[in-house]
Amino acid sequence: MAELTVPELDALGAFELALATVDTAAALQVVEGLLANGVPPVVVLTDVVATAQRNVGARWQRGDWTVAEEHAATAVAVAATEAVARHVRQLPVTRGKALVACAEREWHALPAMIIDCALRADGWDTTLLGASTPPLRLGQYLQDLGPDALAVSCSMLGALPTTRRFIEASTTAGIPIVVGGAAFGPDDVRARALGATAWAADAPSAVQAARELPTVVQMAEPLPADATAEQATLELSHRELAGRLQAVWEVDPAVDIAEDAINQTLHAVWAALLTGDVRPIPQTAQWIADLLSARDADPRHAVTLGQHLCTELRDYPLSHTLLSTSWPAAVGI
Repeated sequence: MAELTVPELDALGAFELALATVDTAAALQVVEGLLANGVPPVVVLTDVVATAQRNVGARWQRGDWTVAEEHAATAVAVAATEAVARHVRQLPVTRGKALVACAEREWHALPAMIIDCALRADGWDTTLLGASTPPLRLGQYLQDLGPDALAVSCSMLGALPTTRRFIEASTTAGIPIVVGGAAFGPDDVRARALGATAWAADAPSAVQAARELPTVVQMAEPLPADATAEQATLELSHRELAGRLQAVWEVDPAVDIAEDAINQTLHAVWAALLTGDVRPIPQTAQWIADLLSARDADPRHAVTLGQHLCTELRDYPLSHTLLSTSWPAAVGI
């Protein structure tokens, strides 16, 4: 993101106050004022809406905000993004058709809404499918609309398997696909491993990537059979594994992060198996330690979670190796 100008900084402060006070009218006034003053829609989306939303997530992680406060603020940000969407829908279409979707299990719709707005502002005729799009529904849209491009947002590691199914469906139809979101990390390693045509770090780079997509693509190469088989087995056993881990992981119930931490950890293993990128595992371990510290809980509980995980996954050789080699170093043992 480029350095913010003084007006944008002032707007960001006003927008963050609107989120904190759940003042939708004030948030709309900020974005509509910027648009009326000629600020490009992509700048409004990235420098104000997306930046403020990242700060909302950081407040939850630090323990400053509850989940309810985070969700209320997000609803205001969604309303502001919808206002930008109304603005860009008045601009002429100068490019082809693009589908924008969230992978199945991805319920964070705001990033996809931002990408949809950014592409529409660049002249694409976009169709936004919304949160947690089933692969079957996506396939139907690909067939019915025949888009020139597909853009997929994936924030949660647990949605990477269905993102792969989107990539398979899109490339089988010859349609290029650009992916992005927090689940892909800071570079294109996971995107390339899953067979995506392009990766984008943010809305401006998604616009640029869409401009440079080829007209037709080849079907994505198969993923390694042993890794995909183990990931699929873990996915089928997820509920049972998570339940057993919750039963043995002794963390203060008042901290209220056990379910999220366990799910995120198992999803990090899925991601590492499918992409060959081990980074999600130590990053998740550190994230859990930070959550515990922010809530005045002993961060060493992250160590014991890793130990329980290794025990539970002893019959999954690839996963056990990934955990045993990357989790301990991340939590300082």
